[in-house]
Amino acid sequence: MTVRRWLGAAWLAGALLASGPALAERLITSVSASRVLITSSYTGAELVLFGAIERDGVSISRSGTYDIVVTVKGPAGLFTVREKQRFGPFWVNAEQAKYAEVPGYFAMHSSRALSEVTSEPLRERFQLGLEQMVAARGGAGQSPQRIQTFHEALIRLKKDSRLFQANDRGVVFLAPNLFRAAISLPATAPLGNYEALAQLFADGALLATEKSDFEVVKTGFEARVAQAAFGQPFFYGVVTVLLALGFGWLSHYAFRRD
Repeated sequence: MTVRRWLGAAWLAGALLASGPALAERLITSVSASRVLITSSYTGAELVLFGAIERDGVSISRSGTYDIVVTVKGPAGLFTVREKQRFGPFWVNAEQAKYAEVPGYFAMHSSRALSEVTSEPLRERFQLGLEQMVAARGGAGQSPQRIQTFHEALIRLKKDSRLFQANDRGVVFLAPNLFRAAISLPATAPLGNYEALAQLFADGALLATEKSDFEVVKTGFEARVAQAAFGQPFFYGVVTVLLALGFGWLSHYAFRRD
């Protein structure tokens, strides 16, 4: 019995070795700039994510084509959506919904509509889409209708300022295994580290992921002012007050009538 088991294990190991390495895809991505510098003339930035699909072993035969989803996230924080109600001649805050870890910037680009890329359960699991991302971050504790209202309000507010973006034709294949995606940053995009996640799908299944990073930082005079404001707040406050008094005195002297 022991000899038979040993021979069976040896045969299985030989069969696995003879089958060769496992066939799998992997992604290689890179962003056109690792740093976005904010100066006095900054009005936004345009970056490009380039990617390639590499396959191990021989060519893989698939029934469908490849799909790519690129998700770009900026620094996250707490965001509160408040509903306004009229109280006589005034508008006052009524109900509100809080969302935790909402990206200050969120863009999702895909090679085609997300509903064609993968199934709804997987879209919810991987938070593919503005609605799926927002729903996973808060708004609970109310009726489904009210929750949906707050979700839509948050998405609308962020999309109006171009801080939430979605483009189901945002990923373009330059060749069967090469693709690109344009990343548009508005002037209001927050400072900090950004993550660009590329996901490879085929036949509705997730095959590979790859992350690239970049950061948005201030430079020049703006950076020095920001560093002074946070690093030496007392000195910054004193200088600001003195500058205001000085400009006020100069304005009075320059425009006096006598």
